[in-house]
Amino acid sequence: MNNNKNVVVLGASVKSERYSNMAVSLLAKKGYNVIPVHPSGLSVNGLKTYKSLSEVNLPIDTISMYVNPKQAKTIRNEIIQSSPKRVIFNPGTEDNDLEKECRTHNIIVEEACTLVLLKTDSFNIER
Repeated sequence: MNNNKNVVVLGASVKSERYSNMAVSLLAKKGYNVIPVHPSGLSVNGLKTYKSLSEVNLPIDTISMYVNPKQAKTIRNEIIQSSPKRVIFNPGTEDNDLEKECRTHNIIVEEACTLVLLKTDSFNIER
């Protein structure tokens, strides 16, 4: 299955035991164009990693959040300005203010686990 959709993993980790790293791997395995974003810029699972969301020059279908609300507040404008179709708030990343702001900008908001969505074939927006 090749979905050819651009999915940003915000807070992608190089550590294989981290859920964000597992999400990068599973998204790639399922055929998505995975765009890891982490301030270190270190390659995640062999993929080019961007240091910030503002460096991503592709249309974004989904941002999968793996940063805590405190970190998200510092990049709130980047998230909104990137105009994703959807933002997935994984467990521990929920932020009522950011979710409300996303909805104001017609961005779909989902509180869910990206890994569960992928493993149950429920990840696509068109479900």
